Amino acid sequence: MADMITPRPLLVAGVDEVGRGPLAGPVVAAAVILDPENPIEGLADSKKLTEKRRQALSEEIMEKALAWSICRAEVEEIDAINILQASLLAMKRSVESLSHQPELALIDGNHCPKLDCAMEAIIKGDSKEPAISAASILAKVARDNEMVEMEEKYPGYGFAKHKGYPTKQHREAILELGITDIHRKSYAPVQRQLNL
Repeated sequence: MADMITPRPLLVAGVDEVGRGPLAGPVVAAAVILDPENPIEGLADSKKLTEKRRQALSEEIMEKALAWSICRAEVEEIDAINILQASLLAMKRSVESLSHQPELALIDGNHCPKLDCAMEAIIKGDSKEPAISAASILAKVARDNEMVEMEEKYPGYGFAKHKGYPTKQHREAILELGITDIHRKSYAPVQRQLNL
């Protein structure tokens, strides 16, 4: 009798991006291939976790995942090709930068980037698929940390607090201080300031 061949598990990457809504800063994407032999407890949509928990999970993901990657699309790219295309570009870069190429990519949302592997878009995937949750955590922690650094470079805007999102504080700072190099000039509140 021939030996049974055990099917090899697919290499599956979870992919997510963070930063479509902010008026400033890059859009950041991450791709993660989890290791079934090395599970990570407590993976969830990054927005539902405390900052401290996200930070701890981010370190654990980097330590335990089979492969992970964090990539971005810059403000200039967002303004040139629009935020959706820039988000897809950041996701594509994150998958292509993985040390292991996946056979299947699970993408958070309803659009897929152009990739050389099978793909599936999953709405609210960051709360349904552990690999997408892991990607959302890596992307959010990386982007948040960068925006905290931007606070030092551009004092007075409150980047450490609002991370570039259009809060009242941020909109008032734009009116008072003007726009910076990291503001998205294609976004309406920034455009209004440019047209004054």
